[in-house]
Amino acid sequence: MKNLIQTIRNIFKIEDLRVRILNTIFFLLIYRLGTHIVLPGVDPQQLANLQNQTSGGVLGLLDMFSGGAFSHSSIFALGIMPYISASIVIQLMSIAVPYFQKLQKEGESGRKRINQITRLLTVAITALQAPGYIVNLRAQVPSAIISVTNPEIVSAFQFWFTSIMILVAGTLFVMWLGEKITDKGIGNGISLIIMIGIIARLPASFKDELMSRMNQGGGLVVLLIELVALAAVIAFVILLVQGTRRIPVNFAKKIVGNKQYGGVRQYIPLKVNAAGVMPIIFAQAIMFIPATIAQFFPESNASQGILATFGNYTSFWYNFVFATLIILFTYFYTAIAVNPNQMADDMKRNNGFIPGVKPGRSTSEFIDDVMSRITLPGAIFLALIAILPTFALLLNINNNFAHFYGGTSLLIMVGVVLDTLQQIESHLLMRHYDGLMKSGRIKGRNTQVASAV
Repeated sequence: MKNLIQTIRNIFKIEDLRVRILNTIFFLLIYRLGTHIVLPGVDPQQLANLQNQTSGGVLGLLDMFSGGAFSHSSIFALGIMPYISASIVIQLMSIAVPYFQKLQKEGESGRKRINQITRLLTVAITALQAPGYIVNLRAQVPSAIISVTNPEIVSAFQFWFTSIMILVAGTLFVMWLGEKITDKGIGNGISLIIMIGIIARLPASFKDELMSRMNQGGGLVVLLIELVALAAVIAFVILLVQGTRRIPVNFAKKIVGNKQYGGVRQYIPLKVNAAGVMPIIFAQAIMFIPATIAQFFPESNASQGILATFGNYTSFWYNFVFATLIILFTYFYTAIAVNPNQMADDMKRNNGFIPGVKPGRSTSEFIDDVMSRITLPGAIFLALIAILPTFALLLNINNNFAHFYGGTSLLIMVGVVLDTLQQIESHLLMRHYDGLMKSGRIKGRNTQVASAV
């Protein structure tokens, strides 16, 4: 306890780190305040049906990502997901389209241009999703919309136009907040915004689970068992996030005068889950698309079928498609994040070599082979963790609390917390303070939630 207090004191002794932490808290408070500001022309007292609709399924996950903004018809109702969806499109295009491949090789100027295109695409995606949200809002809670109950006060056109503009502006503002947190705060802004929305639901979810156990039987004993199981799942997720395969690298010995350079052995740490949490985000964003499109055609039989399949995250086909997408995106994003050719060239340039492997192409193929072998179990375990909430529901765990037994919420929280703690530890070690852990360094994710954006 004494060491913890001293570490906190050391954190606030560093002016730059203190300012960054305070900036992060300030920006996150602004975001949380915005999630409680209801769209103009909507009666917040009449949103019970919308909140019931988002109690489960894909819309429930979307509501969780937005920190409850979706179910409260907030100005931030669409959250950051359009930005993530735009990033997915840009990532895919960077592989298939020569123009984007060229931009990636242009350094800082290319990165700025890609960011500009991503923002423009975010506007387009949000402009498409906003009418769908309004259509769903009118279908679920027509009594909450003043243009329906009192058209003489607010016309339908006014409500539609202002709501769409506000939803688009809200998403762009959240995107701006995320970028400001990354620049002026600590950690990755987009990641923290998603995480804070998830954590905001934890107290209410725990309360619901406690009341459920007290009313349905089992009481505190069953709740304690659930908490122990949750701790075990968290420990497993941490092992997955921090698991590495170390490849030994020897450096050739060089003698200049009376001094010896090189001749040491180091290691290349290849992470079992090199893609981090990005495959979950990517797959989840893709899973939102069918339900979003179906909202435009509420009377269609095909739309109802799509909503029945992809709107229920406990169904077999939803989990099968979800797990398959996670495995595919894990390989996809690992291929982007880890470049064996560059690693082999860097080693060759610095007179390094893997024992028993020729420098150059053979080294690249060896690293790629090792990466492929460790990525498969990592992808499978990642998919398993993502669908764990379904099994939690089968054990009669409350729907909201079940989300924290794995899935997107837990992976994001663990990954973002480790990544943020790693950045804090780096600031401490640079100023010759003890890190957060004396027994070892915190290994954050090499790829952040929004590193692609």
